[in-house]
Amino acid sequence: MTSGTDRDMIDALIEAISAPHEAGTLEAKALSYRMRRIAHHLETRMRRELAPQGIELWELEMLACLRRAEPGCRLSAGELMRQLQLTSGAVTNRVSRLAAKGWVTREVDEADRRSVSVVLTEEGRGRAKAVFGGKTETEREVFSPLSRERQRRINEDLRTLLLALEGPVA
Repeated sequence: MTSGTDRDMIDALIEAISAPHEAGTLEAKALSYRMRRIAHHLETRMRRELAPQGIELWELEMLACLRRAEPGCRLSAGELMRQLQLTSGAVTNRVSRLAAKGWVTREVDEADRRSVSVVLTEEGRGRAKAVFGGKTETEREVFSPLSRERQRRINEDLRTLLLALEGPVA
């Protein structure tokens, strides 16, 4: 763990831009910069971990999203858009790529023939399960400098922000 006197790159950046900004603005800027940099580090490490296993992070995220879906590991394209924060074109493209690998299928909804569900295949489920451990270990490693209590407090604060931005889950 670092002491309270250690400076990071963001401290230097905030110091350089501090003149025209008030303290509250500087805190928000510092938090924004730090969150983006941490997200970048996390994503870079995950990609590096997954690459030798022949799977990309976006593929694993879509497989995981479908794996959590009840009943039957299936979601509509609209629900995938909402959960993964993607455009309809991105969902269509990604589903096509995963279908070509045999990891998902598209199935027409019997109740509404205009609606199509994306369904995780057994092969897709197995592929995701085979690589989940590496992703989990990377997450644990990145946040290991923080105690569990500190991680819990940060999680609570970030949940508050997400609820303000996105609202609660139905």
